Amino acid sequence: MKKPNVILFGIDSLRRDYMSSYGYHRLTTPHMDKIAREGVLFEKHFSPSIPTTPAYASMLTGMDCFGTDVVALRHEGPLGDHVHTLAEVLGDNGYNTTCVGFTGNPSSRGFDRYLDYEAWVADETGRCPKAENLNAVAIPELKRLAAEEEPFFLFLRHMDPHSPYLPPRPFERMFYDGNEKDPENKSMEPVYNFKPHADFFKSWIPEGVTDEKYVSAQYEGAIAYMDACIQNIFATVEALGIEEETLIVITSDHGETLYEHDCYFDHHGMYDNCLTVPLILKFPGKLPKGKRYSDVSLIQDIMPTILELIGIETNILFNGRNLVQLIKGEEIPPVTEFYITECTWMRKHGWRTPEWKLIQALEPDFHFKPEIELYNLIEDPNENNNVAQQESHTVAMLQKRMKDYIAKREEQTGRTNPMFTNTNYHGQGDGPIKTSEEAYEKLYLGSITSARAIQAKEKQDVK
Repeated sequence: MKKPNVILFGIDSLRRDYMSSYGYHRLTTPHMDKIAREGVLFEKHFSPSIPTTPAYASMLTGMDCFGTDVVALRHEGPLGDHVHTLAEVLGDNGYNTTCVGFTGNPSSRGFDRYLDYEAWVADETGRCPKAENLNAVAIPELKRLAAEEEPFFLFLRHMDPHSPYLPPRPFERMFYDGNEKDPENKSMEPVYNFKPHADFFKSWIPEGVTDEKYVSAQYEGAIAYMDACIQNIFATVEALGIEEETLIVITSDHGETLYEHDCYFDHHGMYDNCLTVPLILKFPGKLPKGKRYSDVSLIQDIMPTILELIGIETNILFNGRNLVQLIKGEEIPPVTEFYITECTWMRKHGWRTPEWKLIQALEPDFHFKPEIELYNLIEDPNENNNVAQQESHTVAMLQKRMKDYIAKREEQTGRTNPMFTNTNYHGQGDGPIKTSEEAYEKLYLGSITSARAIQAKEKQDVK
């Protein structure tokens, strides 16, 4: 009997709290909402290690950052042979595998085919129809895969919520009806004055924009536009008659900061706006309809859950959990607290519990933030009030929990915590940043093309 197909939507930079299925006050994701109503939704899904490279590594291996040994956006070298990617496991089990929009990343290792599309540079209209560009290559590939005798795994990396936010008309004004060039509005001044990223922002934000709400509305519009285009893929699945035999997974690598915490329109900073991502699964006959789960789940749970749902057994000792047990009402070890890491433009780690968030810098950052931040997530869910000085005993308690966890995982893996060894995460090649002033001057992001180059590598690097 033919095994089920898998379509995994790895939507880059999608905050779950901006999806209408997760309660957002605007109807941004009606088509993905329908998938949620036809399947299961995890309300508290987290990506503990940001940004893109470590997050996808966990998603596509079932391992945490100690298991993958990957924590940095600019990871040096290939993914280690000690881990197996989802594409490799499925390929070994007779699957045809295709990756769209993720060529060159370490964790994209093992696919049969790699297809790319334009997801950065605007067209002659000044907009970039990212999701339509993806559909142009993904839908013919979906039809090709469906026509084969073997089951398939199709991985789709959508980039619409990733800056630059360039949704085509009418989506660019779908959620905005103001005057984006109002000279009295000064909200974009700190964005344009942030030297490390100012030129990047100016390379895609229309000249003269003064209202940050306009830029944030581009993010909302990009999500809504992408959702409309994703419906094309759902319609193709239905038309091909493979809906009943196809597992659909919708998730993201990390969230987005937008205008919050001075980390403008990016995804650095270990605040919950970057750690909270969606997880929606639909598999007719194998998963219930319209069920929502409030238990905490982590990005490394995705691979073992997929393998369980499609009936593939391995001897891999995943760090992630099989969420099918939770769906069936069986006992599953709960996640009550977890280690968080970031190597984007700042090198920090921390510890998150239901009540507290500890963020500890391993070197100075270009926002001149304090070395230690502590937030009470119950009283201050938006993480705006750093209480580290008032709650020194809580800081010490969380630091000990984090230190003990690191020691345990180092002993289990036989490797040093990669957060301590990835000192060239910034790509400057000269070791840790010593001062915030140095970080502010060195960590420069230029135009759209230079931002794209950070993530782009030659295809042969992942083979």
